[in-house]
Amino acid sequence: MLVSHVLGGIGNQMFQFAAGRALSLNNDQKYLLDLSNFSDYRLHHGFELSRVFNVVTEPAEASTLHQLLGWRENKLARKVLRRRQFSGLRGKTFVVEPYFNYWSDFFNLTGDCYLYGYWQSERYFKAVESVIRQDFTFREPLKEHNAELALEMASIQSVSLHVRRGDYVSNPKNHNIMSVCDLEYYRLAINYIATHVEHPVFYLFSDDMAWVKQNLPMEFPCVYIEHNGGAESYRDMQLMSLCRHHIIANSSFSWWGAWLNPNPQKIVVAPKHWFCNGNDDSDLIPDEWVRL
Repeated sequence: MLVSHVLGGIGNQMFQFAAGRALSLNNDQKYLLDLSNFSDYRLHHGFELSRVFNVVTEPAEASTLHQLLGWRENKLARKVLRRRQFSGLRGKTFVVEPYFNYWSDFFNLTGDCYLYGYWQSERYFKAVESVIRQDFTFREPLKEHNAELALEMASIQSVSLHVRRGDYVSNPKNHNIMSVCDLEYYRLAINYIATHVEHPVFYLFSDDMAWVKQNLPMEFPCVYIEHNGGAESYRDMQLMSLCRHHIIANSSFSWWGAWLNPNPQKIVVAPKHWFCNGNDDSDLIPDEWVRL
């Protein structure tokens, strides 16, 4: 039995699920998700995977977690045990991501275990990419204006461009972890696309579109996507995935928007600096993507 701790926005949920799914397939194990922390989680839109995607998820019951973890099932205990100095108390089943970049011992986990971490690298699930792409097909087709945009994107050299600000700017904790992509990055990324793609049309996505319109000058045809809000916010990711090329922010949301585009000829530009706290992000960006 394999259980993944899942928490965060939809992009983080996708990474956590994909890594655990790959390990469960590798070991032929039953795969469950611990969703218990969503009961008092007020950020983003709660657990979204089963609502958004054609993915089969099965939540782990409290009794199952107790069977797997014993006294470590306690939320406070798990919060303490994830700290490195308490690693000796984790036992064999409570597995904490040891560092941010790819952990080469991940697939040496063969017994029952509980995965706690972000697991943000394609290397965890590259071997079962076709399965993950099938899991992450969108459940509901686009409608009305989104459907019109999808047709338009398919007929031109469409480029998604994502600007992430929101809690990166307003939340002091996040501000000390996540870099905020500056205007120089977007200028370089736009120029890179323009030199490699004929007649690009940029589709801009952001959680602060007013800032984008005021601060990010566009010399190329562009469309501002600002109608997908609330529980429909994931539609932005769906639209991103339909663009031919991508300029992503240091955000798992636009990372997945670009990754879900299956076109092997796509150009994806990603920021060179993802974090400002020293995390090693060398395994976060696929080798074929461009970092600026």
